[in-house]
Amino acid sequence: MSNISADSNHAAALPGPAAPFAQFFIPAAASLQERRPRTLKHGDTFAVFDYNGDALSGPGSPEGLFHCDTRYLSHFYLTINGQRPMLLSSTLRDDNATLTCDLTNPDLFDKNGKLALAHDLIHLRRSRFLWNARCYERVAVRNYDDRRQHVRIQIAFEADFADLFEVRGTVRARRGRHLPAIIEQDCVLLSYIGLDGRKRSTRFSFVPEPAEIRSNLLTYDLHLEPQQTKSLFIKIGCDQTPADPPSNRSFFLALRDARRALRASSSRAASIATSNEIFNEAARRSVSDLYMLMTDKPEGPYPYAGIPWFSTVFGRDALITALQTLWLDPEIARGVLGHLAANQATDIDPASDAEPGKILHEIRFGEMAELGEVPFRRYYGSIDSTPLFVILAGEYLKRTGDLATIDRLLPHLEAALTWVDEHGDRDGDGFIEYGRLTEEGLINQAWKDSHDSVFHADGTLAKGPIAIVEVQAYVYAAWQSAAEIFRRTGRPERAASFLARAEGLRRAFDISFFDEELGTYVLALDGDKRPCRVRSSNAGHALFAGIAYPERVAQITRTLMSASSFCGWGIRTIPSTEPRYNPMSYHNGSIWPHDNALIASGLARYGYRAEAARIFEGLFAASTYIDLRRLPELLCGLPRQRARGPTFYPVACSPQAWAAAAPLSLLQSCLGLDFDPNGLRISFNVPQLPPFLDEVILRRLLIGNGSADVAIRRSGRQVVVDVMDRHGNVQVLTTA
Repeated sequence: MSNISADSNHAAALPGPAAPFAQFFIPAAASLQERRPRTLKHGDTFAVFDYNGDALSGPGSPEGLFHCDTRYLSHFYLTINGQRPMLLSSTLRDDNATLTCDLTNPDLFDKNGKLALAHDLIHLRRSRFLWNARCYERVAVRNYDDRRQHVRIQIAFEADFADLFEVRGTVRARRGRHLPAIIEQDCVLLSYIGLDGRKRSTRFSFVPEPAEIRSNLLTYDLHLEPQQTKSLFIKIGCDQTPADPPSNRSFFLALRDARRALRASSSRAASIATSNEIFNEAARRSVSDLYMLMTDKPEGPYPYAGIPWFSTVFGRDALITALQTLWLDPEIARGVLGHLAANQATDIDPASDAEPGKILHEIRFGEMAELGEVPFRRYYGSIDSTPLFVILAGEYLKRTGDLATIDRLLPHLEAALTWVDEHGDRDGDGFIEYGRLTEEGLINQAWKDSHDSVFHADGTLAKGPIAIVEVQAYVYAAWQSAAEIFRRTGRPERAASFLARAEGLRRAFDISFFDEELGTYVLALDGDKRPCRVRSSNAGHALFAGIAYPERVAQITRTLMSASSFCGWGIRTIPSTEPRYNPMSYHNGSIWPHDNALIASGLARYGYRAEAARIFEGLFAASTYIDLRRLPELLCGLPRQRARGPTFYPVACSPQAWAAAAPLSLLQSCLGLDFDPNGLRISFNVPQLPPFLDEVILRRLLIGNGSADVAIRRSGRQVVVDVMDRHGNVQVLTTA
């Protein structure tokens, strides 16, 4: 996800011990695609369950209940009369508020082998959600037999208190100690004292009281009359004191509050309805995933990167997610900018790759981060977060006109721009390079941060410091944004200076990065300033940022959309012509929805909306084969074949914030949707509908104190825009 701290991590699966810190790999032994888990999240808590609602422990299992990067529930297994129930269905609500698993009994036999209870007579419905660091569950057991039945429901549970990096595959030489379980009549308390000296506890509370409670097993003996239902309520709290006595009422109150909170946050977003019901499902899931991944910070909403590996603050991911959703909900951008400003680096700290003014890469809260066993407690090893921070501030101002927020951010923007000058350009050549400050930091610090993602035409890995192509484009766009910010805040001289610097960078970039023979920009310049003459999707980000000269765009577009690069589902990170191409790799041939959305935005920027629509169609087609219509972090880059779906990447996060935002960004790119808050104008510049959509209705497009509801329809070869409703003095303009 970008998200990588694991990234190099994904190189994984190499035998032998890894260097400390260097490759925090995600093991390929446990395929998330094989498990197809059900996920829930609220705040700093997330959960991964199987279709039955269980969490099955075992080597490589990612399942369980996690809080602040620690697994507080590692095993949770329900049986009926000693057997696992049969699955009927397993669904998440459209808003991701609750997981519901419908189960039934298999044929159950007595100790003599005689059939005691035929299958499909007992129905179990497990309803589960997260709220305020607690997991709530109701198990409703109903007897559909025509006679009285006795059933025994048992739930086995464990809490291993594993650090998330342990779950991801890192082996620790030492761990803390587990305390003896504390068992009371209506609860069990499991605790662990880590090597960091912190006590972490999981409290299991039950209503009604089980017939028997052990330190790892609950037993309920239920006598059910025909058509009778009995409910069991279980609450699992992470580091929770018994603030409220166990009761079934607490389940329903928490459920009400959880649903209200989701409705309140997602109600800020513009609504999307189209002529294609399958796309409507995909769009609803995208919006629901975004707001499930949202975590309320003091500065505002902040989208965590993805589940299960990246459910925490990431700088790059949140900045790109906020850019992708600015049209939908600008409040996300305001929260991201505020939180990253509050966590901006102020000192030089080589262990965390921190330098004054630099914007965060990621934050971790687990035991291993606290002890320094992984360097990500507060880690700044990304080269692109800082210019993206300035870009987002500029785009937020263009979208909202909110000068008050920009004024508060000005010291942080100044610090970020100073970092570009004083630390970003390591050798004074005018380009921005990265290189880790210690051997423990990430090797590659752009969004493709696998250890092997930057290489030369012969396949040899590039040595740093590395000037990656997209970061030069981001700095260009950051200086453009800075110019607009300083112009709007009454400093025209500084605005002119940044415009001049941006134009100078554009010229130098074109000379050093454009390769006529490749038909695109080179991937990077290595530490000796040798170009990495490799075609890549990275070059498409130059279109997104606007640094490309218009006369280059046709050639770049042909390269990006060639058969070796565009496989039918999307643009590969590396085309099949390149030496390290592997469609099953993390960054060298895979398809990333967010990457494609940024490229499509760049294509649309230069007038190539038909190509943007092709990308949109490919990713939408992929989503029709995916559970819940949910685009994952990435897909394998194997060619699209008729009547066959895409090939899944085994350990891709799902949901993932910038993947969820990708369809929303693609829609904006195709429609040419833009905003002018000063003139209260919403514009559609040469709108185009992808082939699977004949109509799009957008409601609550907010601008200033007004809003508009708009329908965009196909009419023959034309696309027309119809204003259905408006509030305030909002104008809606269309250019053909």
